[in-house]
Amino acid sequence: MEMSLRVYNTLSRQKELFETVKPGKVGIYLCGPTVYKSPHIGHMVGPVIFDAIKRYLVYKGFEVKWVTNITDVDDKLIDAAAKAGTTVIEMAERHTKEYFAALQLLGVDTIDHFPRASEHMPEIIAMCERLISQSFAYVSAGNVWFDVAKDADYGKLSNRKVEQQEAGLRELEGSGKKNPADFALWKSAKPGEPAWDSPWGKGRPGWHVECSAMSTKILGESFDLHGGGMDLMFPHHENELAQSESCTGKPFVKYWMHNGLTRVRTKAKSGEWTVDDMHESSGNAIRIADLLTQHGPELIRYLLLSTHYRRPIEFNDDVLTEARKGLGAFHRLFERIERLAGAKLDSETKDMDQHSGDMLQGEHEHFAREVLSAKMRFLESMDDDFNTAGAIGVMHQLATEVNRFVEMSGVEHEKHADVIKAVLAAGLTLKRLGSILGLFRNAAGAKGGNELLEKVMGLVIEMRKDARVSKNFALADAIRDGLTKIGVTLEDLPEETVWRTV
Repeated sequence: MEMSLRVYNTLSRQKELFETVKPGKVGIYLCGPTVYKSPHIGHMVGPVIFDAIKRYLVYKGFEVKWVTNITDVDDKLIDAAAKAGTTVIEMAERHTKEYFAALQLLGVDTIDHFPRASEHMPEIIAMCERLISQSFAYVSAGNVWFDVAKDADYGKLSNRKVEQQEAGLRELEGSGKKNPADFALWKSAKPGEPAWDSPWGKGRPGWHVECSAMSTKILGESFDLHGGGMDLMFPHHENELAQSESCTGKPFVKYWMHNGLTRVRTKAKSGEWTVDDMHESSGNAIRIADLLTQHGPELIRYLLLSTHYRRPIEFNDDVLTEARKGLGAFHRLFERIERLAGAKLDSETKDMDQHSGDMLQGEHEHFAREVLSAKMRFLESMDDDFNTAGAIGVMHQLATEVNRFVEMSGVEHEKHADVIKAVLAAGLTLKRLGSILGLFRNAAGAKGGNELLEKVMGLVIEMRKDARVSKNFALADAIRDGLTKIGVTLEDLPEETVWRTV
């Protein structure tokens, strides 16, 4: 577990050497959704990025505990449920299930805990009481407010001074605040709203204290990584940090990581294209369920990891086309290797590391060194602030190198066991690097193993072959073009035609 990893810390505005609170262990908290609407693509950015981060940390030998919360007590949820004529519980449950289903499809399966605010009232109330007893908070008309003037460090995460600040929209209700920037730890309930008993009367928690109480309960009073979108830095993360450190007197989080927001290109009435941040309120949020149905989960995951996590993610047709092309290049290579070798790239195959003893002494030493060098560059990219985009770039360089080696060796015309062994080892190295990012989880191609589909596609390919033999090229082209439109590509090889979906 070499200490070469550097992480950009929003708190210090620089990359820092990654050193954990507890040796060999990592605690991660990622802010999850407020479940008042169906999840959109923006809700998936953090989970996909941190899933890749956790996989990489585990690969490096760390024991990782990752927590993502569900905000099921919130003003937005109360308003949305009232408008829809349903209960807060029913609405929260429905959208939480949609969120879990999307995570599962995207291969985000490394989250260890999904705490819900509604299940942590004792911890939330205890934190409020502790802050009051230490004079960091005060009670006014059944509300509990955090007193920002008592926290000398307040504003250190977002670099905002108290006098510059507007209270967050969620904190405007209620009266008796000493300072406009003071924020609610506990809100007195209005009739008909969800409420819990507390020492200050019936009410519900403020947004920020929910995350502090849940993260410290599961990960401890100081932990390693706290993630979320750039839009959460203020007021949410600033307030989390202030109340947590005031409460415990300890550093709350070592490394604050903020991912760039999703941006959408839309056509204005004037006919000009504009690029805006994706927001529910703007009406430009793209539902994740629609994207997954239309493009498939692996493509969406690949696209999200193809941009460095701190940069905004542009979301448009051009970007999707580019991602489809990039991902397809890997699947075509894997299929080419498996066809050549007559064997699957799986746990039975040895990668280049496992073969390095004999490969580095043999005829294909140069190729073996190229493959191992690419692996080192991949790891260097990931060590540089989890640069998944750089790591994917290295994987493309490696894929090009393998394709070149196959062509130069002439192995497709005359099979040589040592060449096939080298190609298999290189292919598995590439596939295993992808798996660190959670890619290539279904066999080599993306056919999916549906037996009926295999038979139908075999029939379609045979019909196209017959059309070409009888010189009916218009029909042959129509079959190919029709398949392309529904996301199936054909590739004519010397011995056969193969198909794949991306």
